[in-house]
Amino acid sequence: MLVVTRHRLPLPGYADTAAALDAARDTLAALGERPGCLRGWIARAVDDPDLLVVAHEWVDAGSYRRALSAYDVKLHWPFLQTAVDEASAFEVLVSRTPDSVVEAPSAIAADAGTVGLGSAAAPHVSTGEFG
Repeated sequence: MLVVTRHRLPLPGYADTAAALDAARDTLAALGERPGCLRGWIARAVDDPDLLVVAHEWVDAGSYRRALSAYDVKLHWPFLQTAVDEASAFEVLVSRTPDSVVEAPSAIAADAGTVGLGSAAAPHVSTGEFG
């Protein structure tokens, strides 16, 4: 799983770019210490130096979601909230190195867009008084 967040400088709540980069480093360090984190990067757009990207790779979505619930990661919530509001978690479908190509099936359930909280997970749903 790949997580990519974009942050537009100057960041609200941070005095300057150096303070924002320090916050990004601290946040990446906290995430990197969580089980399931494989690696992470902080990058700056070459054509737009006011745009930072914080990216990290995870074993799976569950590891990433559990990491966000960890106390030491929540301490960095102010930085995490400066991310541009857009999708940030992506499942890796094709991975390539100079020596190999690995394709993985999607882990998203076929009914993910139609089944939500409160929907039955069984083939039969009662329509009785309490069903």
